[in-house]
Amino acid sequence: MIRLKSVAEIDRLRCAGAKLSEVLHFVGEMVSPGVTTKDLDRAAEVRIRELGAKPAFLHYSGYPATLCVSVNEQVIHGIPGRRVLESGDVVSLDLGLVFDDYYADSAITVGCGTMAARDVELIDTTREGLYAGIGAVRAGARLGDIGHEVQTLVEAHGMSVVRDYVGHGVGRELHEDPEVPNYGRAGTGIALKEGLVIAVEPMVNAGSSAVRVLEDDWTVVTVDGQKSAHFEHTVAVTAKGPLILTQP
Repeated sequence: MIRLKSVAEIDRLRCAGAKLSEVLHFVGEMVSPGVTTKDLDRAAEVRIRELGAKPAFLHYSGYPATLCVSVNEQVIHGIPGRRVLESGDVVSLDLGLVFDDYYADSAITVGCGTMAARDVELIDTTREGLYAGIGAVRAGARLGDIGHEVQTLVEAHGMSVVRDYVGHGVGRELHEDPEVPNYGRAGTGIALKEGLVIAVEPMVNAGSSAVRVLEDDWTVVTVDGQKSAHFEHTVAVTAKGPLILTQP
């Protein structure tokens, strides 16, 4: 069931999103050669709690950490641990928190140290795909318009969008209806209405869109071993167009 949010609820979601944005960018600036993925996870949890919020991912469906850190061929849900980041790594950071009973969800991908040109293009393309999708978020548009914009931009760069995992609604639960694919046909799907709050989150692979899950039952990787990137914002549909909630 799709739950439309009131103006007051969107304000609360925006407050949660501002806190999340601060934490996520703080952690992103920590990414450098020699840092472990666990270092990033600890920093995220400490900062979330300092801001009076709670981690959304920790223990969610059994997930053992606050932050998802997915490196290179890892697409999403990478579990932080002893892995030491190296120059040239593509590092995706996915984070959620809950504040005042409302959730916020966002992701960024950053390069570690000196980056190959194609990896920089991968990161830039995924970010551009995110904003292309957000640009389609308006009252009266269709859900398929979002995915169509993402897919068109990504495929123009010779890359592919992941189809096995999609965006979602956000509110008093981390994952709500509707699902928000990063592919599709314009003019199809449900109509977007004022008060709808969704996470738009393209996951883009440099090669094939095919993915698989590792034996830890969490980490999703590309089948062909090529690198992947991930960006996400929580966005509200308003009378004036898209309102990004997960920014300062």
